[in-house]
Amino acid sequence: GAAQMDGAILVVAATDGPMPQTREHVLLARQVGVPYILVALNKSDMVDDEELLELVELEVRELLAAQEFHEEAPVVRVSALKALEGDEKWVKSVQDLMEAVDESIP
Repeated sequence: GAAQMDGAILVVAATDGPMPQTREHVLLARQVGVPYILVALNKSDMVDDEELLELVELEVRELLAAQEFHEEAPVVRVSALKALEGDEKWVKSVQDLMEAVDESIP
């Protein structure tokens, strides 16, 4: 079950930010005892405004902190679609996400 998980990756669309179901997922993760969460900020390729990306990241961090997750949890900007299409920048972003998993989930 979920209680045996070492951690989780919360996927949030950079284009939308945290949605109501995102909050439910974070709450559920806390309730079942998931000890660590990190964030994949997906569709980051579709947001040209750096300030908007920073705002979405801040919202996510506040959401994590509200459920007593570490608000300095890694937030990695990714584009799953662009990575699948072979775009090197975004392939590297997914690799960076996996490195963050290795480093932040004991």
